[in-house]
Amino acid sequence: MSMNHRTACLLLALALPLGVALAADPVRSSAAPTPALPRDTTPNLNLQSAAVLVVDESGQPLYAKHSHDQKPIASITKLMTAMVVLDSGAPLDEPLTILESDRDQLRHSRSRLRIDRAATLQRWETLAVALMSSDNRAASALGRTTFPGGKPDFVAAMNRKASALGMADTRYADPTGLDGGNRSTAEDLVKLIRAAAGYPLIQELTTRATMEVQPYGDADRLAYRNTNPLVQDPNWRVELSKTGYVSESGHCLVMRAVIGGRRLDMVFLDSAGKRTPMGDSQRMRQWLEAQFRGRPG
Repeated sequence: MSMNHRTACLLLALALPLGVALAADPVRSSAAPTPALPRDTTPNLNLQSAAVLVVDESGQPLYAKHSHDQKPIASITKLMTAMVVLDSGAPLDEPLTILESDRDQLRHSRSRLRIDRAATLQRWETLAVALMSSDNRAASALGRTTFPGGKPDFVAAMNRKASALGMADTRYADPTGLDGGNRSTAEDLVKLIRAAAGYPLIQELTTRATMEVQPYGDADRLAYRNTNPLVQDPNWRVELSKTGYVSESGHCLVMRAVIGGRRLDMVFLDSAGKRTPMGDSQRMRQWLEAQFRGRPG
């Protein structure tokens, strides 16, 4: 019998240590609106990301910077890839083998899923590697195998999903994010975060700190690490996360996190340094905590 979405979530819960996303700390309900931040607050946070948006659970923007600007989003794309895979109902325990067609011919990015050794993982493992460590061959294999029409049908489904979510300024060109034609805005990406957070498997996989897989049978167990170090920072409670980078996009990060007892969706796009989005996240968190305590940051 094929493994469905719910079964995969249950197996993960039993087989893997609980991620931060499953922590039991209380979160203030969206039924109790977050107090508005002071109107005269003009934060000088020295954020390096070109576009930033932070929104609370009720939809109130707490900070916005160029949030309407459409930009390449690199591997943030993989959140949509994951949703399309799960929506398709494709068996999550089906083995997927990495083929020559999954090789990145555009940017020549590396992968430890070797084509010459016919690396093979179950679909849910392929999804895990694509989400937590942003492996492009894994994402390519998901796009290639989910629908009979291969990647063209998959990309069409990605764009239909974006349209259904109201992501009017978003376009997808491939399932990996390597194509610079994958473009969106910070405002649309908040909608993406909110939709992806409705999939427990995506929440769990994007917040795992590490994971091991065996793509070559019993040999060469491979350890993967999350590309967002904040998921294993004890000062953070991250419920969903995805990083991205190509030269056109700069370094990007989208995240759902609980700060000051409030669930927030955060988007940081187009920064120059690899760790800059994490630094911007830290500065944003410190400022928000100060505002929530009722004193200037």
